[in-house]
Amino acid sequence: MKIVEVPCLEDNYSYLIIDESTKEAAAVDPAEPQKVIEAANQQGVKLSLVLTTHHHWDHAGGNDKIKELVPGIKVYGGSLDNVRGCTHELQNGDTLQLGSHIKILSLHTPCHTKGHISYYVTGKEEEDPAVFTGDTLFIAGCGKFFEGTAEQMYQSLCVTLGSLPKPTRVYCGHEYTVKNLQFALTVEPKNARIQEKLAWANSQRKAGLPTIPSTIAEELETNPFIRVDLPELQASIGCQSPVETLREIRRMKDNWRG
Repeated sequence: MKIVEVPCLEDNYSYLIIDESTKEAAAVDPAEPQKVIEAANQQGVKLSLVLTTHHHWDHAGGNDKIKELVPGIKVYGGSLDNVRGCTHELQNGDTLQLGSHIKILSLHTPCHTKGHISYYVTGKEEEDPAVFTGDTLFIAGCGKFFEGTAEQMYQSLCVTLGSLPKPTRVYCGHEYTVKNLQFALTVEPKNARIQEKLAWANSQRKAGLPTIPSTIAEELETNPFIRVDLPELQASIGCQSPVETLREIRRMKDNWRG
């Protein structure tokens, strides 16, 4: 399994997931289809699927165009999300096969949108899995609660995604990492892992390099939104429960002008 990031728009990421034995590929959120098709051509692979995380234009807005450019391509999206250009609707727990070795599991992760899907992808046994989290889980952050509640985000972020195997690589929808880590330090100023990761992220961005992927293990150490089960974090925010803490940290982030 090979994963290629394709930067697009202002700060979005589209991705190619490639089965190297069959040269088949899936495109995740191909917002600028030409760029994604060029990347597929450079890799010498055939696009057979589109995996859409959610209905927002900067994720689903290229679906109609890619269907024109790649006749017969299948476009997957959440059944509750009214995804533009969708040919195949997905429920939580649905599975897809890509090539010989890649399995894709649909995880319903609502809140940012009500039908948001994250895609958990496994390849050969020796390869670490990957998860494509759209705008639910960012590196050191989470998406705004546009169509859902703190209870839903807690379930999506801390239960569904937080319980994936720790080596799982996290590929999110936007390059927001530096700002997210700066905010995370205001929540946990003594967290040395956040300080280290922020220094690393700054150097990556100065060199024009991406900060993805992260891993679930790294997020559990550095992402305040996924750490809300920790009593010491709850106490520092002045809250009594994980959901209340998540709601409050999201409110703080929405008002933060870092």
